[in-house]
Amino acid sequence: MVCRAVKLIGEARRGMRTATGAPGRCRFVPLIPHCYTLVPMARQRLGQHFLADSGWQRRILQTLPRGNHETWIEIGAGHGEMTRLLAAEDRHVIAIEADERLASGLRRATEENPAQWPGVDVVRGDVLRIDLAKLADGEFRVYGNLPYYITSPTLMALFRHADRIRSIHIVIQWEVAARIVARPGGREYGYLSAVCQFYTRPEILLRIPPGAFRPPPKVASALVHMDLPGERAKLAISDEQRFLKFVGACFSQKRKTLRNNLRALANAEEVSEALAERGLRPDARAEQLSLADFARLFARVRRAESPG
Repeated sequence: MVCRAVKLIGEARRGMRTATGAPGRCRFVPLIPHCYTLVPMARQRLGQHFLADSGWQRRILQTLPRGNHETWIEIGAGHGEMTRLLAAEDRHVIAIEADERLASGLRRATEENPAQWPGVDVVRGDVLRIDLAKLADGEFRVYGNLPYYITSPTLMALFRHADRIRSIHIVIQWEVAARIVARPGGREYGYLSAVCQFYTRPEILLRIPPGAFRPPPKVASALVHMDLPGERAKLAISDEQRFLKFVGACFSQKRKTLRNNLRALANAEEVSEALAERGLRPDARAEQLSLADFARLFARVRRAESPG
């Protein structure tokens, strides 16, 4: 049976356009023996869009740190679009794939042709449920093309292993990327921004057009590079989980002032005094505060809670 990929690629080359508008010049992943994986609807249901353009694959690869024998955990390996490229540069790649058919096909490809997939271990499972600490020994880096609807939960799961992660490199929806890197004072700055910048130093490296994916999403994507540690190293918070819950409470209703959002945790006078110490108005809102401001406010509220 002729692989459906042959037909798809032929049609694309005849009719599709690249991001620059040149007809018939789309660059696709070279046809490789594991056509088994070309099951678009399988991952479409999971919200994923496959990075099919080989030019964009190479551009992303060029941004990634290269160290011999480093361990990388790949989230959402799909058809192996990036897996082989990662492994080819002497990395140990632990490729996580949630879709059973894709994971089985990818595992079969690595077993039938190990020379093309050196150092690749395929793990079938949900990254939100897998204990990453048991998959890798020592420190590791992360690469992932994340389904848009689980971007935040995936990041929160990764941050639980922040002490062992050297860097995170994710392809995500552009709007979500903008929120991750947003600075205090802007409309896009929120709880996700604060948490990501607490653990990492995020930076948008590439804007990726919809045409680079199959099927193409309706919006642009971004490659976000996140080095660890972030502000966490400077702030030295003793109870990090409690601190992040406190930050979450500050952002619980963005249109309300901090005094209103923190009414259940501290009296208005304490909050106003803490804000004044940071040069902020009594009616300040959470999006105006830096992580250092949150840390100072958190410490002030905790002192007020302590007896004596």
